[in-house]
Amino acid sequence: MDSLSSSGDGKTAIMQQVRQEAAIANARALVDKLNEHCFERCVPTPGSSLSSGEKACFSACLEKYMNGWNVVSRQYVQRLQQRGGGGLQ
Repeated sequence: MDSLSSSGDGKTAIMQQVRQEAAIANARALVDKLNEHCFERCVPTPGSSLSSGEKACFSACLEKYMNGWNVVSRQYVQRLQQRGGGGLQ
């Protein structure tokens, strides 16, 4: 019976590792998209430093993007849970 218990623990550990790797990949994708979208929008002519207007634009863009990301993420998780978990536990 111990081998069954340890194989279950191994499966749980692997599933947790896959979740963590997916979360890291999602975070990287978010940062890449933020940089691409907000930088292009707020810094039309890159120079050696950002102006105060560019900094303000960039901060506002990041804030809006993150708020949108959070709304979408919450809705996604909620729908997965309504469908029986969808593998998230």
